[in-house]
Amino acid sequence: MASAVVACPSCGTKNRLPLQASGHPRCPKCKTDLPWLVDAGDDTFDAAVATKTLVVVDLWAPWCGPCRMVAPVLESLSREMAGRVKIVKVNVDHSPQIAQRYRAQSIPMLLIMDAGEVVDTLIGAQPAPILRARVEGALARRS
Repeated sequence: MASAVVACPSCGTKNRLPLQASGHPRCPKCKTDLPWLVDAGDDTFDAAVATKTLVVVDLWAPWCGPCRMVAPVLESLSREMAGRVKIVKVNVDHSPQIAQRYRAQSIPMLLIMDAGEVVDTLIGAQPAPILRARVEGALARRS
């Protein structure tokens, strides 16, 4: 199973993030919640979104200017909402089955998923306050 490496925002320890986990990742050294941002493809997508944590799926492509504008906002959200939100990035050029499954005709397309079900969709580059508000709204509906 694929994984990513992230430095703990609190102590700087490098941690391997799993693509899939039953909970959410924490730094083994200082116990701080870690930002959970992973890449997934056609073969790993279902495992990546199978989590108890709210998932934001970013359907993007490297040639897409608006996609590159959204990427740092999502990275920031993954740090701000560590332990509450998982970000899953899917390159639609490499994962056409996922793009087709969610009818991604325009990118960036963000899917907010709870328990494997899409609860909100955003199409196009949205400013950080809009993205934050939509994710916070989905988190509030979970409680």
